[in-house]
Amino acid sequence: MEAIITVVGFLGAGKTTLLKLLTTRFVDQGWNPFIILNDYENAYLDAQQFQEWLENKSVVPLNGSCICCSGINELREFINRVPEREHGVTLIEANGTTDSCSLMGFLGVGVKERFLPPVQVSVVDVKNWQERGEHNELEASQIQLSSLLVLTHLDDCAEDRQADVINEIKQLNPSAEIIKMDDIDVALLPRLSPSTNEAHQLDHLKAHWSSCSVDLPDLPDQKCIMDICNQLPQSILRIKGCTHIGSEENYTYFERTPDGTINIRPFSGVPVTGPKLLTVGLDSEVTLLNKAIETSLAAAQNR
Repeated sequence: MEAIITVVGFLGAGKTTLLKLLTTRFVDQGWNPFIILNDYENAYLDAQQFQEWLENKSVVPLNGSCICCSGINELREFINRVPEREHGVTLIEANGTTDSCSLMGFLGVGVKERFLPPVQVSVVDVKNWQERGEHNELEASQIQLSSLLVLTHLDDCAEDRQADVINEIKQLNPSAEIIKMDDIDVALLPRLSPSTNEAHQLDHLKAHWSSCSVDLPDLPDQKCIMDICNQLPQSILRIKGCTHIGSEENYTYFERTPDGTINIRPFSGVPVTGPKLLTVGLDSEVTLLNKAIETSLAAAQNR
């Protein structure tokens, strides 16, 4: 029977990084992963990052749906259409504001018998754990029904901070194994059992956030990326983008995480939906995004 492993965690916690690690290790050990990616606006951007290890037909973007409610039927249909493979494993990355308790409560209903009951893995950003203000409840709820808790963003955390976070997450989920990302043995993941914890229910509206996307023109330099990200308010918790920079032949991908960190890296291939700027969070509005782009380009002309 094929395991279904659902990766959840708050925006910017490191879910896609974990999924890449799991994918490479599963492939190296002779497994055949199938990946379903869920995002608010453009899951295609993340899906294309897996082309290095998997064929396109083994990575499915589920775009714009909330898989913990309105998108759950579509997610089940995707799972039931996953082709049978020798040593198959299905990996699902939920968007960063998923009500994971609702997701796990409904996901296993109606899935074909050739699949094992779904198991949840939560990514815990130790550096920013419970520093989300009004979103702390959502972040905490995302670990309650997990069988495995994966710690990330440890480099800048003192040992006492790490100990405090581990103690807090143990109180919320005393039965889950806790591990650092680099220490994961992927061969053990398909053997995980679903959590039997009784979860504290979240007000589901807290998992529904605004989002939007706009076309992004070529940018003259990386300073424009920094300008765009810095202009957009902190109430926008996640920013992603992909475009050409200057005369570079390849595309560049960038993101701003909820703590304000801006990451810029090469993008593999050509974005299938064209260059885009995407945001998640309060104040995600087309006019605001376009204004940030226009201001950054105007500033570039004066440099």
